[in-house]
Amino acid sequence: MRGRHKSKKHGGGAAALWLLLPLLVLIVLKTNLLPQVAHYSVVSSPLSAVSRDEMTGDVDATEGEQDSSGRNSDVAAPILRSKLSCNFSNHQSNTCTMEGDVRIHGKPATVYVVKASTYLPENSTIKLRPYARKWEDQVMQLVREVTMRSIPPAAGADGDPPECSVRHDVPAVVFSTGGYNRNFFHVMTDVIIPLYLTAREYNGRVQLLATDYEPKWIAKYKFILAALSAYPVIDMDSEDTVRCFPSAHVGLESHKELGIIPGLSRNGYTMVTFREFIRSAYSLQRPRVAPVSRSSGRKPRLVLILRRNSRQLKNEAEAITAGTEVGFEVVAAGPDDVSDLERFAGVANSCDVLMGVHGAGLANMLFLPDNGTVVQIIPWGELKWPCRHSFGDPVAPMGLRYLEYEATAEETTLNETYPRDHAVFTEPLAIHRQGFDKVWNIFINGQHVILDIKRFRGFMEQLYQAITTE
Repeated sequence: MRGRHKSKKHGGGAAALWLLLPLLVLIVLKTNLLPQVAHYSVVSSPLSAVSRDEMTGDVDATEGEQDSSGRNSDVAAPILRSKLSCNFSNHQSNTCTMEGDVRIHGKPATVYVVKASTYLPENSTIKLRPYARKWEDQVMQLVREVTMRSIPPAAGADGDPPECSVRHDVPAVVFSTGGYNRNFFHVMTDVIIPLYLTAREYNGRVQLLATDYEPKWIAKYKFILAALSAYPVIDMDSEDTVRCFPSAHVGLESHKELGIIPGLSRNGYTMVTFREFIRSAYSLQRPRVAPVSRSSGRKPRLVLILRRNSRQLKNEAEAITAGTEVGFEVVAAGPDDVSDLERFAGVANSCDVLMGVHGAGLANMLFLPDNGTVVQIIPWGELKWPCRHSFGDPVAPMGLRYLEYEATAEETTLNETYPRDHAVFTEPLAIHRQGFDKVWNIFINGQHVILDIKRFRGFMEQLYQAITTE
């Protein structure tokens, strides 16, 4: 009986609700409630706050209201709640990300995060240098500092941010072309690979802004920059424009020297995918090395990187002859050849082997086809570990093979400076214990290599056998 009584009670309530339904519909129609709900659900997305120009990626905010072009809207922009978060725990670089109402003022190198829900008075101003080598104080001092100012939600509580001059519908990435910008290894390690990690996910719809803007640097790496962004790089240092973005990154994601740690990449990027990107940027034709048959009469190509300052190959002509006699087609590449990046990328990609004495030129391994071989000539002085760290360890994750030729005490010009009973020869690690500057001045910048041609020829014969087939 209780169950039947309860059922009747609920049935009566439902009937009452049905009687009230016409009244509820009338209220909705009179108050326009449903359109308001739809409106708020749309504008709650930060990306809906700004209308954009698909072709240029920006809108001149001073042009006036336009309702048909899609560039500006006569609907007032909604009040956004912006977010700002920073990571200062990474060994390589400091980074900040932000979304919502983000305004970047170039000349003062200031980024305003307006009406930030993450605002804290003690963290309202944050500064960082957008270069991925933060542990080296000396070079970081050469990089311009960028200031981020978080403005609280309450209008006027912390001063008025500058008004937008230009609105963009794409994210911004702020980086520096300063630092070690003349050294190819450092450019790749400190800027290009981090740029790839940070900006590649946007498939070109991202605006790059550079501090310490160097036109020659931008021109040299124009193919890579164009592959990352559909828009010209903005010189932050010279323009007084206030550019507004839906989101921004200040500083670049970075994992290690000349490398990527896939587990740390948000998008699962690897050095294999990075090299595919590089080959695409330079329209390189060889994706992979095909082993050369010794009976075919063809010769594997070997590019020999030649240095002109420290760590020269003093008998480079004899080394080239030895390689040629063994069976290689040897391509000699001096500093002028390597500096022409567009042309040399194609040269390196046409080769099966890249060889050179330890130095930045070995970073051109990035242009080799998959399964190519990198040969590092290690100078005298117990340098195997640091040389492997820079140019040995990165090779396998790139899909390449690595070999090394370690110079003996007889293959260094240090013989012309120090007697053979000096610690330079008898106990090189004692020199290492005296500090990096000592190692740098003696073993890195203080010697050249004079190959023992007989020994070197034997090494080249083994290399030839390893990369060819019957």
